[in-house]
Amino acid sequence: MIVRIMGEGQLALADSHLAELNKLDNELLAEMESGDGAGFRTTFHALLARVRELGTPLPDDSLEPSELILPSPDATLEEVRDMLRDDGLIPG
Repeated sequence: MIVRIMGEGQLALADSHLAELNKLDNELLAEMESGDGAGFRTTFHALLARVRELGTPLPDDSLEPSELILPSPDATLEEVRDMLRDDGLIPG
């Protein structure tokens, strides 16, 4: 799967990592629903960090279609909420 972090670039990420990322995504959803801004920020940054750790960066001149687009690290809770699908940021 090709993942784009807005403002950073694209990474190739194995589908086998989606279950782990979904755990963080579920935490993020719970924090957003409860209005826990500090928790949201911590978990959101942990999610992006884990994507960076697990993914392999694509060359800057590569323009592959992104199957998943994640907000930039400085996105607000409201901006992230606007990008949510029924199952959160991470499919599954």
